[in-house]
Amino acid sequence: MDIIISPAKKMNLNTDAFSYDSLPPFMDKTAQLHSYLKNRSFNQLKTIWKCSDKLATFNFQRLHQLNIIENLTPALFAYEGIQYQYMAPDIFTDKALDYVKNHLYILSGFYGILSAFDGIIPYRLEMQAKLIDFEPNSLYSFWSHDLANYIEEKQTQEATGNILINLASDEYSKAVIKHLSSKTQVIHFKFGQVIDGKIKEKGTLVKMARGEMVRYLAENQVHSLNEIKNFRALGFEYNPHFSSANLLVFTLNESS
Repeated sequence: MDIIISPAKKMNLNTDAFSYDSLPPFMDKTAQLHSYLKNRSFNQLKTIWKCSDKLATFNFQRLHQLNIIENLTPALFAYEGIQYQYMAPDIFTDKALDYVKNHLYILSGFYGILSAFDGIIPYRLEMQAKLIDFEPNSLYSFWSHDLANYIEEKQTQEATGNILINLASDEYSKAVIKHLSSKTQVIHFKFGQVIDGKIKEKGTLVKMARGEMVRYLAENQVHSLNEIKNFRALGFEYNPHFSSANLLVFTLNESS
C-alpha cells in the first residue's frame, strides 16, 4: 500500500535537521526543466508561475541562485503548506519516518515524483502550468506514463501491494491515476460535512485532514483499508453511508 500527496507552493531550504538519502528518480528530466526555466525571461516566468511581481522576483532570483544537486533538503521537510504543517513530519517517530520512506510519494511538476527523503531545492512549477516555447507545453504530457510506471514498478519490486492511497489534489493525482494499469486499486478520499444529504468539502480543512491522515497512517503503521477507517482527527470520522469500495468518506461528527 502506497500513498500519493501533493506538494506545496511554499518551500524552504533546510539542510540541518535531516539529511537526504538520494536524488529524485527523474533528475535528467528535472535538469531539462531547470535549464528551460533559467532561459525564460522574467515576464515569461511570471506568466508560467501565475503569481505577483513580488513572488515572481523572489522565485526568479532563487531559480538563478540554486543548483539542483547542491544544498538539498529532504522532500518531506522542504514543503511548508497547510498539509505539511498538520502532518508535522519533524516530530515523527523513527518508525513513522521509516513508514513514509517506504510508502509515501510526493508528486511534483518539477521533479515528477519524490520519495520522502529525496533531496530537492525550493522551486515553483505547478503541474497544471502551461509552458511557453516548450514541447510539449503541458507537464502532464511531459511526465506522461513515467510517474505511474515508477510507482507500479516499485510496488512489484518491493511487494508493497497494489493499493494506492490517493491523498493528492486532482491537479496532481490525474498525472498518475489515468496511466495506472488495472492491477492497481486506487482509493480516493473525501473529508467534508453532510449538508442537505451531500458531502460539502472546504479546501483548507481538506488539506488539514490530508496531512493528519498521513500522520495517522505513519504513526500507526497502517497497511490495510480497514485500519484507515479508524482515523479520527479534527472531528472527522468514517462515514460508511457515503463510502464505497474505492472511496473512503470522512465527515465531521455532530459534536465538532
